[in-house]
Amino acid sequence: MTATSAAPAAPATTSESIRLNATPRVQYVLRIADTCLIHAQRLAEWCGHGPVLEEDIALTNMALDLLGQARALLTHAGQLDGHGFSEDQLAFLRDEGEFYNLTLVELPLRKPSGHLPGGDFADTVLRNFLLASWLKGLWTQLVSSTDAELAAIAGQALKESRYHQQHNGDWVVRLGDGSAESAARMRAALERAWPYTKEMFTSDAVDDVAAAGGLGPARSALREDWQQDVAEVLLYAELPPLADTPFVSTGTLGRHSEHMGFILAEMQVLQRTHPGGRW
Repeated sequence: MTATSAAPAAPATTSESIRLNATPRVQYVLRIADTCLIHAQRLAEWCGHGPVLEEDIALTNMALDLLGQARALLTHAGQLDGHGFSEDQLAFLRDEGEFYNLTLVELPLRKPSGHLPGGDFADTVLRNFLLASWLKGLWTQLVSSTDAELAAIAGQALKESRYHQQHNGDWVVRLGDGSAESAARMRAALERAWPYTKEMFTSDAVDDVAAAGGLGPARSALREDWQQDVAEVLLYAELPPLADTPFVSTGTLGRHSEHMGFILAEMQVLQRTHPGGRW
């Protein structure tokens, strides 16, 4: 979804939705920013509910890492947009169709929902591992971006994603190669999450513009390294690899699952109700 023009940036005290000048460069950065932001929002739901205290703290810290990445990227996207939108405006005053995150991050984590991920710690650690592996590959290539600010963000984020990948990969192996019960739960989590991974590598015109200008890699260029990282951990976890499905989710196009609206309602309610509020 690309707009040819946009209204001036909304003042800090408004509760009205903003509209972006969503050029391919802006969309490319927002796809990463929104994925980190919504992933952090979902992961934060575990705060106070972790299976053990150490892991409760670890999950919260990973959510904070992702939130920090999102903040830096949203600030940069606001600069690229040309209207000076702040990180808060971009997080709290966009409508659902102007978010461009991967669909996988918006699916429930702690609330069971039938065939969808959710309600099991196995879903959480597997999703964290799959996404951290994807982000690690993305940040690795973005450190060479022609956009100096984006390259600097990638340099810091790469260190965090490596830790997230290792920490959650260890959990995937521990559960997959654990008891019969933990192995069954991990297999079920893999079956639920796997169809949504195809979107991670489905390139489009936005990716083409980014790759051609040196802004960043097309998503399709991330597949090979991701597959190697994931296959190695799944082998140690004794989890059989799954085949691709025809299904491709569409969150990066601004077309989301039924869960996205509920996330935004919770995330944006304070700013929408008390515009410009400060703690």
